[in-house]
Amino acid sequence: MATLTVLKFDTANGAERALDVVKDLSKQNLINLHDAAIVTWPEGKKKPKTKQLTDLSGVGALSGAFWGMLFGLIFFVPIFGLVVGATLGALTGSMADVGINDDFIRSVRSKVTEGTSALFLMTSDAVQDRVFESMKQFKFEIIASNLSKEEEEKLREAFAEEEAAPAY
Repeated sequence: MATLTVLKFDTANGAERALDVVKDLSKQNLINLHDAAIVTWPEGKKKPKTKQLTDLSGVGALSGAFWGMLFGLIFFVPIFGLVVGATLGALTGSMADVGINDDFIRSVRSKVTEGTSALFLMTSDAVQDRVFESMKQFKFEIIASNLSKEEEEKLREAFAEEEAAPAY
């Protein structure tokens, strides 16, 4: 089963840098990267920029329509107003099947703000210790994931341990 994970970075370029590492891990067959998208929100801009990873294809890759709809729901809903509320309600209902519900949308919307970035990853088959080791160079927050509660807690603990460990 593929996992959708959203990582938030405190800088506008953090997600882009982390994606480079994930792509390298994928080339080494340490994680199966099905698809990815980045949201960057530079300081002084009214809204974020989005970018889908376009060099992936195959069964696991998501369509540009999926990413466009997801980012529209997360970042632009307030602009649409109540007129399209019923339509958006139907869309969010259909996305709940893949772990994207109202809580997911609210969480991402509240945390990805001006001056930050987010990396949306659709992955599977990670060699966890190698992935953790490669990603510990980045400071990020796991906003959301469709992992089981136990799997998500293990992931959060692994990165919390790395943050708490003293650097020598």
